[in-house]
Amino acid sequence: MTPPFIYLASQSPRRSQLLAQIGVAHQLLLPGADEDSEALEVVLAGEAPRDYVQRVTALKLHAALARRQRLGLPEAPVLCADTTVALGRDILGKPLDAQDAQRMLNRLSGRTHQVFTAIALGWGGRVEQAISASDVVFAPVQPEAIARYASRGEPMGKAGAYAVQGEAAAFIARIEGSYSGIMGLPLFETAQLLRTMGAWE
Repeated sequence: MTPPFIYLASQSPRRSQLLAQIGVAHQLLLPGADEDSEALEVVLAGEAPRDYVQRVTALKLHAALARRQRLGLPEAPVLCADTTVALGRDILGKPLDAQDAQRMLNRLSGRTHQVFTAIALGWGGRVEQAISASDVVFAPVQPEAIARYASRGEPMGKAGAYAVQGEAAAFIARIEGSYSGIMGLPLFETAQLLRTMGAWE
């Protein structure tokens, strides 16, 4: 039987908006103050970006499933996702500050990078995963334009220090892949996973 809703274990408002866009009823299942979510995102030495994002997503799902059980919430599918930006084998995470954002964006300027978003769904003792990989081509961007963008705060909390749906769209010459995946939740792969698990019609 299709559940009435799924749990979205993500603090990203964009992921919630994307799920709503395709009509998936969901409730947030967020980490408590006693959970160190950032510890799950530590990069292992020599880890490839694709492997990293899949491993972190699996860890987040495991933590979310345990959280649901600990809180005594009704059973329903739990969806997790994680996005990383990679320049070759270098993982560009969330910037520490505006200066760090400028450093990342200056590296991306005039180059092609990859965005990987992994998703994982757990329900009834079963876990399934999928991944979306996209190429993003940045046009050459003047350092002054990057500094202005970084100073406005949009890069903070974003992998690779930019939001494709924000002002940084002006830097992007071409995308090959999933726009929603670059935003943080690949809707095609998500819909397929939900249907495969019987969690959505």
